[in-house]
Amino acid sequence: MSRRDDRAERTRTELAQQTRIGEALVRGLVRAQLALALRLSVVVLVGLGGLPWLFAIAPSVGRITVFGVNLPWLLLGVVSFPFLVAVGWAYVRLAERNEQDFTDLVHRPES
Repeated sequence: MSRRDDRAERTRTELAQQTRIGEALVRGLVRAQLALALRLSVVVLVGLGGLPWLFAIAPSVGRITVFGVNLPWLLLGVVSFPFLVAVGWAYVRLAERNEQDFTDLVHRPES
């Protein structure tokens, strides 16, 4: 067994046995996932929560019609769903990237 394999095996053992190092590694992953969730929550909050503010501050924007439908109805009733799907898709992709980075860290050869 090479030195690289020894280190990878030791790291996997620390994760499995929940040692302090393994605990710190997992805590780092959980923090990264939480930070991602919070950032995307802010995107949704600003994206959807900002619309009522926009219509309150600029009432003329709320009176615009597109294809015979008032803009607020169009944005909140139709456009919001693809927006939420896109944010969900982005979350899944970025969360998987965080997990891949964690896996790469655990299996990284010692330099």
